[in-house]
Amino acid sequence: MNVIYLEHPHTRKKEACAPSVVALGFFDGIHLGHQKVIAGAKRKAEEMGLECAVMTLDPHPSVVLRREVQHIRYITPLKEKIRLLTSLGVDTLYVVKFDLHFASLVPQDFVDQYIIGLNIKHVVAGFDYSYGSLGKGTMETLPFHSRDQFEQTIIQKYTTNNLKVSSTFIREQLKDGVVHELPQTLGRLYQVRGIVGHGEKRGRTIGFPTANVVLNDEYIIPKTGVYAVQMRVKGNWQNGVCNIGYKPTFHHKKEDAPPSIEVHLLDFHDVIYEEEVVIEWHQKLRDEKKFSGVDALVDQIKKDKSQAEEYFQKKPHDTCFLR
Repeated sequence: MNVIYLEHPHTRKKEACAPSVVALGFFDGIHLGHQKVIAGAKRKAEEMGLECAVMTLDPHPSVVLRREVQHIRYITPLKEKIRLLTSLGVDTLYVVKFDLHFASLVPQDFVDQYIIGLNIKHVVAGFDYSYGSLGKGTMETLPFHSRDQFEQTIIQKYTTNNLKVSSTFIREQLKDGVVHELPQTLGRLYQVRGIVGHGEKRGRTIGFPTANVVLNDEYIIPKTGVYAVQMRVKGNWQNGVCNIGYKPTFHHKKEDAPPSIEVHLLDFHDVIYEEEVVIEWHQKLRDEKKFSGVDALVDQIKKDKSQAEEYFQKKPHDTCFLR
């Protein structure tokens, strides 16, 4: 996939751009609703004999437009978004830097410069897509702004259990820790990437060594608690138990401190410091809690481990989307 970064005002010439069908949206998560939009763009591109493109923004508009400083975490940070879109067979990704200059574009100027000016022949977007300053441009106004240079396809909302699938909804699922429900909305189990660092090494002293994973991007972290997970390390997936939290048995929670992510692998004993790993969350086992002492904690960890082993024994060996 060809990734093209644009900053307003961009200088890319129309004749340098392959004619394409574009899917428009922010696409945080590349969830099932997003996949419907992208699949629509791919079908149209095949019909028209054109390339399939996606246009996204970076960073999230709220980082720029809100008065207070926003620290935004993503379901799919940009690098992850690029990886997933590559897997979906997109030909070109336009990454437009979202800043105040770009945000001030009136709808017609956005269309002239970022659709017509990029040699786009057909636009595919969700029913609620908006563009231009204050989001004044909509899919209803797009034909007026098109100058008869392209046509459009509107994708209706994607629902599950009568609920609209959206990035906001998936963020709430992660906040609530219901990671087992994500295949119905995200289309896959939730994954993050990181590096195994040196933690407090307390786990090995109580018989349960853990990999302290430091995330390498601004991922949303699921709700604190203990989860059955799989971790990809050295090219292979291993079953494990992950604790997300603040280790209240040993520490007081510090204000604004991110939770630690520690994974105990069930049948794996290699040294993996500095290894890049992928964590995939399968099932929440329990909330994080403070124990009366180390013995009580060890007893609970044994139960957590047994519960995770039982989960993976019963889990069918499926092929998860975009793994």
